[in-house]
Amino acid sequence: MNELQRENIARVNRRQFFGSAASGVGLAALASLVGGRKTLGAVESGPDAMPHFPPKANRVVVFWQGGGPSHVDLFDPKPVMREMAGKDVPDSVRGTTRLSTMSSGYARWPTLPAIKPFQRYGESGIEMSSMLPNVGALADEICLVRSMHTEAVNHAPGVTLFMTGSQVPGRPSMGAWLAYGLGSETDNLPTFVVMTSSDKGKTCGQLFFDYYWGSGFLPSRFQGVRFRNTGDLVPYLANPAGMGPGSRRALLDDLAELNAAHLADYGDPEIDTRIAQYEMAFRMQTSVPDLVDFSQESKATTERYGPDALVKGTYANNCLIARRLLERGVRFVQLMHSGWDQHGNLHTQLEQQCKDTEGPSAALVRDLKERGMLDDTLVIWGGEFGRTPFGQGDPAKPTGRDHFGKAYSWWLAGGGVKPGTVYGATDDFAWNITADPVHVHDMQATVLHLCGIDHTRLTFRYQGRQYRLTDVHGDVVKGVLDRRS
Repeated sequence: MNELQRENIARVNRRQFFGSAASGVGLAALASLVGGRKTLGAVESGPDAMPHFPPKANRVVVFWQGGGPSHVDLFDPKPVMREMAGKDVPDSVRGTTRLSTMSSGYARWPTLPAIKPFQRYGESGIEMSSMLPNVGALADEICLVRSMHTEAVNHAPGVTLFMTGSQVPGRPSMGAWLAYGLGSETDNLPTFVVMTSSDKGKTCGQLFFDYYWGSGFLPSRFQGVRFRNTGDLVPYLANPAGMGPGSRRALLDDLAELNAAHLADYGDPEIDTRIAQYEMAFRMQTSVPDLVDFSQESKATTERYGPDALVKGTYANNCLIARRLLERGVRFVQLMHSGWDQHGNLHTQLEQQCKDTEGPSAALVRDLKERGMLDDTLVIWGGEFGRTPFGQGDPAKPTGRDHFGKAYSWWLAGGGVKPGTVYGATDDFAWNITADPVHVHDMQATVLHLCGIDHTRLTFRYQGRQYRLTDVHGDVVKGVLDRRS
């Protein structure tokens, strides 16, 4: 036996040792994918089987508004700011708040009140901007959280913090954690799907990085599958020229046997992922065309989503597809839309952004409610932070707002959330939280709780440490939970 052969045997034996546990799961994966529903997440989670308690939400949709929607203009009315317009936000209010480098060195802090009036909506009388008539019409269905806060002052770290629990990329995203912990409810579509879109004018320069929906150190089969907004919705699904479904099935069966043998030798979870990807791609050859066949959608439904409902790649079209994904058993749908970064075009772009997004967002909520799905679907609308209560640009005539994480607003609906309520409060300048603060980790803990998971018990051991989505932080925000459900 030569030295190369000895090294190869030693390498295989080490990998067998470290991967022996994974190989059992991998073989189970092959069996489940070939013959039944994939529910491996609960198995892989070890003895702490999930869900830990009956879930209120069986599925989640995240309306991610990239760039930082202005809470001052949309969700948190402050009459005092109108009285103080143009005058500096008092030092006693500003304190030592960390700001981005774009405004941290300002000599003036001119108060900039909401650019459009607020009004009360619904029987609950929740005050929101007049730029949100469709979301406002849902006032009695939503819980408006006015006391979100984060440490992040720039876009990518802010998005990464909510999606993965850390400002530094590399950890699993929330959708991946849920796929790992709860498994799948569908055989023919991914457990976790992501779709992206942008404002029509492409005014926002933020990118959507794949680690926003990545699996981090979890096996990569739990990562989100991104549906493209140009070309084929999912690439490489079609059979090669000259290959029919029967031949494709026979080829995949042979590949599955080879991969299973390889998995038994090496115990590498990525081989398990390869098996899963081949099988899912085969099933998606029929499920994806059906997913985007809108011929059975009523005219009233498509009109509800707005004029762009059938225009591929738009936020409205993604919202319509999201509803179809949810009703087909997809557990986590992440819609990411950019365009909320109004540093210098607040007076024009904010209203346009609302027109493009708030109608489709509300349409999806109404659609879920009419189909009897809202009660067990958690809807989340939010961004990485809010915008500064002071104006950016010429102090005499500000044209924008900078990033602001000290206080901002989100809204939730369905899935065990208390409807028609406002949670949390800020001071007269929407600067400091005065009641019921909700940190990003608290929101993560609450989302998991509504899905039946104790956030402290959904863990994965990596590099000698037990990791979780909420890191070592987070408390469930009990004030947003509907105790009647």
